[in-house]
Amino acid sequence: MARKESITKQMIIDGAFELLKKDGVEAVTARKLAAHIGCSTQPIFRVYTNMDELLAELFEKARKYYEDFCNSNHNTYDTPFVSLGINYIRFAKKEQNIFRLLFLSGNKDHTLYELINGNENAFVMKEIKKIPNLNMDNVELIFTKVFIFMHGMAGMTITGEFDLTDKEAEDMLKDAIIGFIG
Repeated sequence: MARKESITKQMIIDGAFELLKKDGVEAVTARKLAAHIGCSTQPIFRVYTNMDELLAELFEKARKYYEDFCNSNHNTYDTPFVSLGINYIRFAKKEQNIFRLLFLSGNKDHTLYELINGNENAFVMKEIKKIPNLNMDNVELIFTKVFIFMHGMAGMTITGEFDLTDKEAEDMLKDAIIGFIG
C-alpha cells in the first residue's frame, strides 16, 4: 500500500503565500518554505518541477488576492479613478510585500495595466466610463497620468514618506484627476 501524502499542493502554496506576506518573495525559497510547512524539500519538488513554477503560481495567488481586496473594498466616488487609487494605496499600506511582488518586481508576464484592471472585473474600464464627455483619443494619456500619480502615492506609502489619511489621499487624487481629465 502506498504511503499517504501528508503535504499537499494547497499546503505548499498556502505556506508560500504566508511567507510572502510576512517576509517578502525573497523568503520563498525551497528550504525556508519546507521549514515553514514542516517538511523536507522533497514534497515541494514532487508537486512543482522547480521554484519558478511555484513562484508563478504564487504570483497568481497574489494577483487574485489583490483583486479580491479591490472587490471587497470598493467605494464609489463620483470622480473617476478615485476608488481605484484609494484601493491601490490602501493595498500598498496593508500588504507591502504582496504589493512589491505584484507592482514593483517587473514581472514580464503581466502588465501593470492588466494587474490593476483585474482579470474579469475591468476596474479601469469602469472608471473610464465615469469620465464625462469622454474623448477616446485621450483615454490612454489620462490613465497613464492617473496611474503615475497613484503609483507614486502608493510607493511613498511603502517607504514611509506618505502618511496621509484616506480623506487627504482622496482629496489629492480628486484634484489631480480633475486636472488630468481637464
